Amino acid sequence: MDDGDHRPPQPHSTAKPPGEPHGGLDRRRFLGAAAAGAAGIATAVTACDTGPGGPPATAPRPVRTGAGETSAAAERAERDRPGDADWRITSQGPPEAVEGYTDRTAVPPGGEFGLHVSTTAPGFTVSAYRIGWYGGARARLVWRSDRLPGRRAPAARFLPDTRTVRADWPRTTTVRTDGWPPGAYLLRLDADHGHQRYVPLVVRSPSAEGRTVVMHAVATWQAYNTWGGYDLYRGRDGSYDSRAYAVSFDRPYNADGAEKFLAYERALVVLAERLGIPLAYTTGLDVHRDPDALLSLGHDEYWTPEQRQRVTKARDAGTNLAFLGANCCYRRIRPEEGPPGELRTVVCYKTDYRRDPYLASHPRFPTNDFRQDPAPDPESRLVGVLYEGFPVDAPHVVHSPDHWLFEGTGVRRGDRFDHLVGVEYDRVMPDMPTPRPLEILAHSPLVCRGRSSHADSSYYTAPSGAGVFSSGTMRWVEGLMAGTTENGRNHAMDARTGAFTTRTTENLLRAFAEGPAATVRPRPRDNVATVYPA
Repeated sequence: MDDGDHRPPQPHSTAKPPGEPHGGLDRRRFLGAAAAGAAGIATAVTACDTGPGGPPATAPRPVRTGAGETSAAAERAERDRPGDADWRITSQGPPEAVEGYTDRTAVPPGGEFGLHVSTTAPGFTVSAYRIGWYGGARARLVWRSDRLPGRRAPAARFLPDTRTVRADWPRTTTVRTDGWPPGAYLLRLDADHGHQRYVPLVVRSPSAEGRTVVMHAVATWQAYNTWGGYDLYRGRDGSYDSRAYAVSFDRPYNADGAEKFLAYERALVVLAERLGIPLAYTTGLDVHRDPDALLSLGHDEYWTPEQRQRVTKARDAGTNLAFLGANCCYRRIRPEEGPPGELRTVVCYKTDYRRDPYLASHPRFPTNDFRQDPAPDPESRLVGVLYEGFPVDAPHVVHSPDHWLFEGTGVRRGDRFDHLVGVEYDRVMPDMPTPRPLEILAHSPLVCRGRSSHADSSYYTAPSGAGVFSSGTMRWVEGLMAGTTENGRNHAMDARTGAFTTRTTENLLRAFAEGPAATVRPRPRDNVATVYPA
């Protein structure tokens, strides 16, 4: 997302106003935008550590068991378990009513994390819901604590050099994830006075072999987190110039606590689990550190250079990639460790990258846009398209209806799906480095800030045989919920759009789960010169 940089990102960028919100792996399959794998459900246990001076936590109650199954059988059993439709928040209340964060963004199965909670209520409980299909319930209660004593946490810390807000609250309790299947979780905090908040958590899969990897965009979640008055787009006065240069995971998320996950990631996880696709779950920051785990979803803007290198290496080894959003792999970030040794801070100076003290000794590692000097590496080399502008609301227009991705949709050339292009968009730019042959599947006319352009969905295959699909719109995952009551942000997309995005995504997931796409589906027909004649 381009925001306070008044020098347009190259080329042809339609700049956002400052602070505007919006997006060697050994034959691992990637879903370049989300992930899972499962183990049997045993009992969940929490320790009584509450940090110095904190009240003791009561033991949690285990919810359902099913140990002793093989991995594949356990995954089938997990999908077949009944869900719990009451996982949604019904009363958010004022911001200070109840809120919290974990001291780890992701844990391995059986790992533990600290939970830090502040509430105005005398007590609260924690419920861990795993997101999936579950017969349409879309979540299952895996664990619930006993009632824990509540207390109001002290004021947050402010680090003026980087304008970073850190809650640094005492640990309320420690939770072990024994028996929790790998997956995307929402921890729901239920305070005595009836108000609730989410805290997101990923339980990483132990292996990605033979699985479609879902990469959760936790760095992007944090970049847009305004808790405490600062994110990477604006400061307390609302201006771009007062924005933070670094943001911390040691603070709650704003609003309901999980809005980026709910809007841009959840529906894809639910669909893939409904189809029975073998999944592996991870986060972008884990991809940064762990070459055996990769993931990406609907709004995945902030990447480390290491993450990009590993995703590229995976593609070049035959791993399929799907970018189900727009504005992906746009910002170059540097993660920094916190006291526990976890990556707890996202650094991105953007247009002020020269102010970053790190740059003096690392001149090739600026924290600005990937496409910009002093180390330009446009995202189109990997994604196939480039981010161009914001805001936009336009129809998605089919250009190549006979492509295998559209099988069973019944679409014809020129068919339109209203509002599916937005709020940010990507397009093919022939004068930028782009893998070829590349086929433009949708070519959608739009007007952004008074300038006419197009959004493009594209598909190419790498020499390794890997297929790479890019939707070109940030609303693709939201489109999976179109025409339902599942999401309050469907942007007037209708059930027809929901059916189209769902069937197309099903075709994509099934094909990409079979292996390098060029070995199982037709290769792309390069039509860039026809769509964009010189």
